[in-house]
Amino acid sequence: MKTLFKSLKITLVFCVFFSVFYVLVLWLFAQVAGPNKGNAEVLTLNGKVVGAANVGQMFTKDIYFWGRPSCAGEGYDADSSSGSNKGPANPEYLAEVEARIDTFLVHHPYLGRGEVPAEMVTASASGLDPDITPECAYVQVKRVAQARGLTEAQVKTIVDKHVEKPFLGLFGTEKVNVLKLNIALEENRK
Repeated sequence: MKTLFKSLKITLVFCVFFSVFYVLVLWLFAQVAGPNKGNAEVLTLNGKVVGAANVGQMFTKDIYFWGRPSCAGEGYDADSSSGSNKGPANPEYLAEVEARIDTFLVHHPYLGRGEVPAEMVTASASGLDPDITPECAYVQVKRVAQARGLTEAQVKTIVDKHVEKPFLGLFGTEKVNVLKLNIALEENRK
């Protein structure tokens, strides 16, 4: 019986340690070493908050770059963050992907079916992915340039400036934050 109480005490101490102290240590570390003190990077346009850099948003107009599709709620709903959990052989999933490919090709008639980037027609696991690869951004340059009345070279230059390199040149991949890119396009309009 004495061993049982000792075990319960140790269990209680570890529960408190890992549910309170450990989280506090992580929060303090984020405050000191994390970007933006561990908080989301809030982005503004013309003094108005337009979103957070770490959560994707729905863009459907041709004047904007599009992010990955989202299965989170009605789309990019942080309260319903998740993937579809449909396997690659699921007929419903395949129909969704085919519909996304068809929609993408309507807005990008200069592409062939095999040139549509897979990430532009498949949702990420969280459904909130704010980034696309530079290749996906470059595929959309012609559409965005035509819709905005700009040259492809002008739009490509803006994309080039927003390609984020891997951390320390090693960790992660090159990426483009869609919201930051679209804000840059709007600021370029002035």
